[in-house]
Amino acid sequence: MSQVISVTPHVSISDRITKRLQQGELTQQQVAEFQDFLGEVENKFFQHPVITKNIYTRWFSQGTATDEELRHFIKQFSVFSNQFLLAALAKTINASTLQQSRASREILLNELGVIYRKVGQKIGSNAAQTEDEKDLEGDPELVSIEGTVDGGICRFKAAHFEWLIGVAEGLGLSYADIGKRKHGSATTLHFCDELIRLYGSDDPLIAEGASFAVENWAAAGFWQELEEGLLRIKQSRHPQLRLAFFTWHNRVEGQHAGHTLEELEEVYFHADFDRDKFMQGGEEILDAIAVFWNGLNGDRLNHINI
Repeated sequence: MSQVISVTPHVSISDRITKRLQQGELTQQQVAEFQDFLGEVENKFFQHPVITKNIYTRWFSQGTATDEELRHFIKQFSVFSNQFLLAALAKTINASTLQQSRASREILLNELGVIYRKVGQKIGSNAAQTEDEKDLEGDPELVSIEGTVDGGICRFKAAHFEWLIGVAEGLGLSYADIGKRKHGSATTLHFCDELIRLYGSDDPLIAEGASFAVENWAAAGFWQELEEGLLRIKQSRHPQLRLAFFTWHNRVEGQHAGHTLEELEEVYFHADFDRDKFMQGGEEILDAIAVFWNGLNGDRLNHINI
């Protein structure tokens, strides 16, 4: 039997699919069609401008943002971060299987402060870290990038929004200044509403496409660019900035994206899989993400700060 060749650096035929082919669970034609589908995912998702050419985050990585621009960024990002909870809840409620419900709850509960736990590992096992190390690598009492929330500890300070408050406070903002819809620009709110409509859709294939696109967008490098810019700003003029929100997300998102291909393999070979709906969900959410970042870039160029 001929070897199945990977289609792209981003999405490829996995060992799981090759094994199913060798065991006769899948035909060569099914695998070839899946390979063609992954090629479409590569072209329409991974080559989307918001992934390949995010002008705002590329600029941000230079660390030249003024304090006004920083505060505007934190306000808009906090609205997205807080409103994402509604989309994650909708995704949990609308999950079509118990397994998908649990996967959605993993994300939602971790956002709310339930710490990932690896079986057999004590939380806080590296408590000898300095405060600076905790900020860059994660306070072991509050964060972990591996494991499950099942059996994890819930702590208020582990909620992602509380980490973001820590960043905001270093820039003279308070809890009252961030996270609410009233703080969002029109482009930010468009993104938030599209997250609820698509990521939290009651159509499982629209939601699956949106989820796949969101997780792979999150792992495509924008967190790294944000972290680089904030570290430069912290080192040059704001040593008090607490960056755990950004450093933790930069490390964890690759793990999330790694799970999405496995989920895609599960749904693709079901009889009711609708390729067009999956692509619709992914393309439309990526367009909405682009509206968010392009809005921030437009605000920067036009000196608009809410």
